[in-house]
Amino acid sequence: MQITTYLHPWRLRLAKQAICAGGLIAYPTEAVYGLGCHPLDGDAVARLLALKHRSVKKGLILIADRVDRLQPYMDKLPAAAMEPVLKSWPGPATWLVPAASGVPGWLTGNRATLAVRVTDHPIAAALCRAAESPLVSTSANISRRPPARTPLEVRIRCGKEVDLIIHGETGGLAQPTPIRNALNGSLHRA
Repeated sequence: MQITTYLHPWRLRLAKQAICAGGLIAYPTEAVYGLGCHPLDGDAVARLLALKHRSVKKGLILIADRVDRLQPYMDKLPAAAMEPVLKSWPGPATWLVPAASGVPGWLTGNRATLAVRVTDHPIAAALCRAAESPLVSTSANISRRPPARTPLEVRIRCGKEVDLIIHGETGGLAQPTPIRNALNGSLHRA
């Protein structure tokens, strides 16, 4: 992925502070601007869901800069099922995997699976490195409305509910990343 935007270290420090303080951040991803927070901060996730008018039953995607950040959230997959997942990462491929025991229902939508992606977007990956954690990642918009593709659109769609907007280029995909079930390969979102 060729993204020309440089993310200054002080912006990464601001993002880490916002995430650790329970804040919501907006940042460019492979296709659109995403909204994110720390996945284990229930108050931050509740703010994010309220902002989007999104039901907790839908579940959320976790992104990370590397697989080992996601492993505490994932149950074991058979090697044959894990192979295509690992081959697609880092990259714009989101997978439904069995959720580890104890993963909060606000992430899974109270299902047995969790949506995860190891992103190749340099800014999104840098944010995960800075936070030393995966991040919740959902489109920056009110549910069923067009997602934001620029920082200005984030501000218009989300108002002042977002604590920090990271400026940068999206990855150029026309649609959000596809979501596939890792156990059977079925497509959940094209």
